[in-house]
Amino acid sequence: MTYTVEKIGGTSMTAFDAVLENIFLHPAPEHRYNRVFVVSAYGGMTDALLECKKTSKPGVYQRVAKRDENWQDALNYVEQRMLLTNENMFADPMSRMRADKFIRSRFSEAKNCISNILETCQYGQFSLRHYLPQVREFLASMGEAHSAFNTALKLKNLGLNAKFVDLSGWNSETPQKLDDHIREVFRDIDVSKELPIVTGYASCSEGLMSTYDRGYSEMTFSRIASITNADLAVIHKEYHLSSADPRMVGSEKVFPIGHTNYDVADQLASLGMEAIHPNAAAGLRESNIELQIKNTFEPDHPGTLISGGHRPTANKVEIIAGKEEVFALHLFDQAMVGQIDNVSYELMQIIADAHVSLIGKEMNANSMTYYLGGSTESLNKVLYKAEKRYPSAEIKGRMVALISVIGSQIDTNKSLAQGVLALMNNGITPVALHSSMRNVNVQFVVGNKEYCAAICALHDEFFDTVDECSNATKVA
Repeated sequence: MTYTVEKIGGTSMTAFDAVLENIFLHPAPEHRYNRVFVVSAYGGMTDALLECKKTSKPGVYQRVAKRDENWQDALNYVEQRMLLTNENMFADPMSRMRADKFIRSRFSEAKNCISNILETCQYGQFSLRHYLPQVREFLASMGEAHSAFNTALKLKNLGLNAKFVDLSGWNSETPQKLDDHIREVFRDIDVSKELPIVTGYASCSEGLMSTYDRGYSEMTFSRIASITNADLAVIHKEYHLSSADPRMVGSEKVFPIGHTNYDVADQLASLGMEAIHPNAAAGLRESNIELQIKNTFEPDHPGTLISGGHRPTANKVEIIAGKEEVFALHLFDQAMVGQIDNVSYELMQIIADAHVSLIGKEMNANSMTYYLGGSTESLNKVLYKAEKRYPSAEIKGRMVALISVIGSQIDTNKSLAQGVLALMNNGITPVALHSSMRNVNVQFVVGNKEYCAAICALHDEFFDTVDECSNATKVA
């Protein structure tokens, strides 16, 4: 029997009735085991505990970091959201009571811990900054612990031998390395008779969040699959991995990719459209484990299969993906000729210190452009420090959109020419164009306000004959 390790995303977890019917109970009873499930927090919970991933709106962690006196109100708000989730999930009063008791206990301990840390750091010998990474880690773990505990409890009530596997290390004294932690926990689990429901957050000596930040649940998923020798890794999302965003292009025009490789997944990750975190993908690729991306709401659809060995011989564009609100930091200095390596190193230090993400980079003899993602405050900090460090240089910053035409094997020259013509024919003049020697993607930089129109124009150009070149079914 095929042994799978499967991850369920946060938005899908929020639609738990669909998850229950389409994932846990969908196989025939004799095929419901030999599966491990790694679950994310319910949609929006991690944003409320840390900060909003899209808008950077502060959550509990950010308030603690800034010593905001309202951090306890923010924590109480998240607790009430979780208790409301329990109320909607459990009609049985005994199950509801067990779920509420579990999460109330976690929040009570969290409040005491943070209060003690803040009180200790009132003394000059102790720095709050020293404790913040640990605070961020254990706050993040609370969302996954909540969803995993609830899921295991719900499945037990339905007669499945579900097992809550808490990797958060909430009560452990000395954290282990991630791989050692997973090996120890799974040593006594018989997946043929038990259905492990695992927290997406895992405590480890490396510090999962400090290393991978919000991609931590996919790292947990990837390492479990690799260490336990899964036959297949599966990620359940609320949408198909499609030829473009159906909300932008139209659901009647897009279709699931079908089959692709990890190179394509890496390109998507660089744009923030993660099929899977690149480090998690690297682990699966090294272990020769294929990854299937499935739509939670279409359990019988095969979705997209990502494998390391997929190398099509024909030129084929698979997806149009992009990112808007990208900050283009452009530096021009005649004195840079021959010194560009030194300047590049110093700018990368400024970018790293501001905690913004590097999406792309281009340079010539006397100028360079960095494409960055992050909060307005952080991006302005980068611009200010660059201007201060290079007062004689001409430095500009503007918001743009990056759009990539991606495929496992594409003719980059032909795709670049087609793309430019398609954009120009729709009244869009690219700001910059990028191609690479690896025939995986070409990229177009356009004005930020032209993002949606550019995506649609490129999708129409490359997928107008989709029925002739793909057997994939269009998204309903």
